[in-house]
Amino acid sequence: MPHQPKYKRYIWELPVRWSHWINMVSIVTLAVTGFFIGNPFSFAKSASDFTMGWIRFFHFAAAYAFTVSLASRVLWSLIGNKYAGWREFFPFATATGREKMVKMFRYYMLVDKEVPETVGHNPLATTAYTVLFVLYLLMITTGFALYAQHAPSGSMHKALGFMYSLFSDQGMRLAHHFSMYLIFGFVINHVYSAWLMDIKEHGSEISSMFSGYKFTVKKEE
Repeated sequence: MPHQPKYKRYIWELPVRWSHWINMVSIVTLAVTGFFIGNPFSFAKSASDFTMGWIRFFHFAAAYAFTVSLASRVLWSLIGNKYAGWREFFPFATATGREKMVKMFRYYMLVDKEVPETVGHNPLATTAYTVLFVLYLLMITTGFALYAQHAPSGSMHKALGFMYSLFSDQGMRLAHHFSMYLIFGFVINHVYSAWLMDIKEHGSEISSMFSGYKFTVKKEE
């Protein structure tokens, strides 16, 4: 495949790329500030020190950015091109999708030596993205439910009232914290897989998240 003629194709539209990088920056910010929130500290001993206040501010600013980015990506899955469409995230729902999943799985298991080309999303990756989206929702709802406790009569607290029935306070903190480690595991695999596909396919897998363009064997589908 690396030695076959390649065609330059516009795959990832601007909203998809923006969402990807906003999510990346938000997750890093949330993880770093979240560790400090779980283990608070102070640079000074005076009562006027606002170190943790600023850390919480950046944490929730990133949380809002992440939530808006995720909602925007869901919207774009309804109105964007076919590579961003919501159907891409359920490859197992069609015979063609399941066939592509099997081929990719055989490659990952070292059964097949030639990597199957994926023009848009890797079918196995999109299945993982669907699970990841559920984790994102859990992180968002538990995080804002904990945040909303500062105003028990507020609209956010009322909107997330179901969370207080499903979780205890400590249960929400545990779910929020544990989900972060699952996301870390995904990120490690995501970076490795993107790098691997870039090397094997020679299709600009990584740079396509900056430019939107990939180089593929197929001219059009």
